[in-house]
Amino acid sequence: MPDPVSINHPTAEQQVADLVLLLDLQPKGSDRFEGRRRKDGIGRVFGGQVIAQALAAAERTVDDERVPHSLHAYFLRGGSEDHTICYQVDRQFDGRSFSNRRVVAGQQGNPILNLTASFQRPQDGVHHQMPPMPDVPLPEELTSAEELQRDYWGQLTEIERFMAKRPRPFEMRPVNPHSILRRETAEPVQHIWLRTKAPLPHEDRIHRAVLAYVSDMYLLGTALLPFRLSPFRGEVKMASLDHAIWFHEPFHADDWLLYSMDAPWSGHSRGYTRGQFFSRDGRLVASTSQEGMLRKLGSGPISHAVEAPE
Repeated sequence: MPDPVSINHPTAEQQVADLVLLLDLQPKGSDRFEGRRRKDGIGRVFGGQVIAQALAAAERTVDDERVPHSLHAYFLRGGSEDHTICYQVDRQFDGRSFSNRRVVAGQQGNPILNLTASFQRPQDGVHHQMPPMPDVPLPEELTSAEELQRDYWGQLTEIERFMAKRPRPFEMRPVNPHSILRRETAEPVQHIWLRTKAPLPHEDRIHRAVLAYVSDMYLLGTALLPFRLSPFRGEVKMASLDHAIWFHEPFHADDWLLYSMDAPWSGHSRGYTRGQFFSRDGRLVASTSQEGMLRKLGSGPISHAVEAPE
């Protein structure tokens, strides 16, 4: 019997090559760029794609020696995979050490995302890191998300099966399988090891764009873990409202990174989440934060208090 998750999937190398191409923009002149459509796109544009493409557009307008250290984005409208996305960059500031860019992403004349990115010329300085990387099992000791979906195939909804069949260029290994399957209530904390399924080109900007892309996966869903709710089961409507990334240290997105996420608060049909990316050797390489809409479908409010761990 064929693997229900990997039917008709392209090779890992092709999936990663498609991702790299997706995040490579086409210049249109006057600091305007066009983002490609996902090859198998048939619905709403993934938010991580728009963030990554907007970052790539901003990077095209600064000196090569300056690297992004932070970005802040607001989602305005949902994007459609039926159309390309245009990115207009505004060169707002260029100083001796820092540069700032504002990017407006639009489709068919309507803005769908505003992003501001700040860049810095590399400099030496004092250094510390808090907290240390969480003490979790190594990826070799864990089951991949694809294997978990195959094991629970009979319990998945139609939309969950559809999403599982879509090619994904990342290998993901959750520390707690229930954080992926959302079959049990849990504290709003999850840890997932991830990397691309094949090597990436040796260009730092590509690795940054890939991290920006994947940073939108599972982050907002962390706020739903105490409630055992899933948008794929028609229980809650989710939508990202904003997204921020801080880049701390160089990294390789084709090597294992631990994405450690928590959700300190949810309420008023919103959830607030935070994330940290750690390299395998324990370096904190990037941090994320996101707030999103969590609108329960059906009667009754979402309410659940989680005791802080001792």
